[in-house]
Amino acid sequence: MSGMINIRRDVQDSFYRYKMPKIQSKIEGKGNGIKTVVPNMSDIAKALARPPLYTTKYFGFELGAQVICNAEVDRYIVNGAHDAGKLQDTLDGFIDKFVLCRACKNPETELVISKTGDINRDCKACGKITPVDLRHKLANVIMKNPPEKKKKSKKGKKEKDASDEGEAEEEMLAADSDDELTRSIQMAAASLPTNNADVKDEEWTVDTSDAAVKARVADLAGVEKLTLDDDDEEEAGETSYDVLGSWIEEEKTPSDVDIFKKAQELGIEAKHRTLAVIVQCVFDENILKQIPKYAALLTKMNTSEKHEKALLGGIERVIGKQNPDLLSGTSKILMTLYENDLVSEEVLTKWGAKASKKYVDRDTSKKIRKAAEPFLKWLEEAEDESEEESE
Repeated sequence: MSGMINIRRDVQDSFYRYKMPKIQSKIEGKGNGIKTVVPNMSDIAKALARPPLYTTKYFGFELGAQVICNAEVDRYIVNGAHDAGKLQDTLDGFIDKFVLCRACKNPETELVISKTGDINRDCKACGKITPVDLRHKLANVIMKNPPEKKKKSKKGKKEKDASDEGEAEEEMLAADSDDELTRSIQMAAASLPTNNADVKDEEWTVDTSDAAVKARVADLAGVEKLTLDDDDEEEAGETSYDVLGSWIEEEKTPSDVDIFKKAQELGIEAKHRTLAVIVQCVFDENILKQIPKYAALLTKMNTSEKHEKALLGGIERVIGKQNPDLLSGTSKILMTLYENDLVSEEVLTKWGAKASKKYVDRDTSKKIRKAAEPFLKWLEEAEDESEEESE
C-alpha cells in the first residue's frame, strides 16, 4: 500500500499486518516564527488507536518545542523546523512507550486508566495488561485527557432477544457467572500494590536543615486561615492540613506515594486545599526541577478548576513568602506548570487578570502577576494564533 509503513519499523516483513501512514512534515514561516505542520497526524494517530493530541504533545516533550493542537480544523503544529525523518524517529519512541504491548510487542492495545491512577496498555492480541511509565510527561497529558471509552455494541442484546427462551436463560446464567468472576478478580486486584510504588526511591532536593524545616512549619501554620471563604467545613484547633504539612516537613524525605497515602489516611486526598499545602512543602528554590518530579502526584490529586486554583495559590506563597528570589522567574515557573499540564489556559488567564489577597497580601499578588506578564502574553498570543488558524 503506497505511503504505508510497518508500525514496528524494526519488522521488515512486508506482510506485517499492522500498518500506519508514513509521517509527512511541512515547514512554514521564517526566523522565530518557523514551525512544522504534520498534515496527516490524525491518520497516524488513528492507525495507532491513540488521539492525535497524544502524538503531538509527545513530539513537543521530546523535541523541546511548543505545540498547537487544533482538532476542529485537523491541524497539528510543532514549533521549529523538523524534517519527516526526525519526526518518524521520534514517533518510534512514542510507539514503544505508549502503544506496543510490553509482553508480545504487538500494537493492538488500548490505554486504560485504573482507579488507582495507573495507565495500562490492555493488549487485545495476547490479553496481557502492561503499565505505562508515569514518569514521562505525556502521562500527565493522558491523565488530563483520558482516552474515550468505546460504546458497547447492542448487537449481542438483539441477538439474545431473538433467540428462544431456553437459550436466553442459559446465556443469563453464564453472564451471572462471568459477573461474579469479574467481581472476584476486581476485588483481588484492588489489594495489589500499585506501580507508583517504584517511585519511593527518589530523593528530595528540599532544604532539610533544622532552620529551614522550622521556618516552613511556621509558615504553614496559617494555611487554614487562607481558605476561610471555602465551602469545606472548618475544623477546630489543629486541622488535617496542618497535620499533613507538619508531617511532610518532619519526615524530610517522604516519597510522593507516602505523601498521597498520608493524605488518604487524613481523609483529605480529594480536597483542593491539600494541593496548596503539598506545593508549599515540596517546592523551594529548585522549583523548576521539582515540578516535573512531582507532576504525577499533583496530576493525580488535581481533579478540578478549584484544585488548579489552589495549586496556583500554593505557588504564590512559595514565591511571595518562602522564596522571594523566585519572583523574577515567575514566568518560567508558570510555563513549567503549563507544560506539565498541571494548570489549564483558562485558569491561568483568569488568575493573571486580577490580583487576590487569598494566599498572599495584595501588593505581593500584584508583583507576582507583573512578573508573570511575559508568560501570560505568550499564552494570549498562542491562543490568538490558534483561533486564526481555525477561521
